[in-house]
Amino acid sequence: MGNQLKMTNPTSHRNGALRGVVAVGASAGGVEALTDFTANLPADLPYAILVVLHVPANAPSVLAQILDRNGPLPATAARSDTPLEPGTITVAIPNRHLLVDDHRMVLSEGPTENGYRPAINALFRSVALTFGPRAVGVLMSGVLDDGVSGVSAIRARGGTTVVQSPDDALFAAMPRNALAAGCVDYQAAAKEIGSLLQELAGREREEPDMERDARMELENLIAMAPKYSTEFDGEQLGSPSGYTCPDCNGSLMSVTDKDFRCRVGHAWTADHLLKARDVEIEGALWIALRSLQEKAKLSRRLATNVGPGGLRQTYNEAAEEADRAMNTLSRRLMETTSEAGEPGG
Repeated sequence: MGNQLKMTNPTSHRNGALRGVVAVGASAGGVEALTDFTANLPADLPYAILVVLHVPANAPSVLAQILDRNGPLPATAARSDTPLEPGTITVAIPNRHLLVDDHRMVLSEGPTENGYRPAINALFRSVALTFGPRAVGVLMSGVLDDGVSGVSAIRARGGTTVVQSPDDALFAAMPRNALAAGCVDYQAAAKEIGSLLQELAGREREEPDMERDARMELENLIAMAPKYSTEFDGEQLGSPSGYTCPDCNGSLMSVTDKDFRCRVGHAWTADHLLKARDVEIEGALWIALRSLQEKAKLSRRLATNVGPGGLRQTYNEAAEEADRAMNTLSRRLMETTSEAGEPGG
């Protein structure tokens, strides 16, 4: 905890008692982490708390009701153009990015990030740009590298970053990856983060003049854009990576060595892009097995519909060739799965 902080008057900011914004992101294991976190928040916390939990676009969400019953601060589902208020918790709704513009909330149908809308990184970037040193990013339980670029953005704009202690998280990859990236100021168990926020609420980093971050501003603009917007070009974010977008098959630009965006705005981190390729490969292998099976079946049917002779032999040979290929592929895939220690079936 080596930050150089100084006491400040929390009512000195333009939005009255609003001390700043705490952006909270979670994924797998996030409900448990968030209930521990919100149950132990101070009742007089002068931050607006914005929460993104990665959920499927079509899934109903009752997280706001759960958190509202769980602790001293009221929790509600996000509504666009609502002002930020201290001592409140706002929960992102499915299929909308939760962002901020000045001191109001924005719900957006902008491009997905790592296949998610709402996305943790989108919220964190937006809060970083709007609140700078008065932004706090809290990254909790989850898999892969979600949120790492988001907490990096908050820290780059002078804000404070916190992760749930990996030993306290049901899924430790997200906080562990953030720690490995060197973009974390504090780590704490979920139930202890509230007291840390209370301590930070009475302190403030210096607010230096900072140069604009054109790349971060463009990524925030992309997240805020209407659905199917063509008012931006992702090629401005970097050079072609040689990879394609799992969402639209367009070219991905290298934003950093571990972050990518396509021309129309879909964003991917390296870990999620690798996972998407695994899904694509598995799908292609299932298609190959199905195609070989159907080829063998159709060839045998055609063989029975022609008289004896060379054509029947050709069809039977095609069926046998497809069977051999199908059995070889199936056997090799089962061996590979067993060697990798993955469960069968």
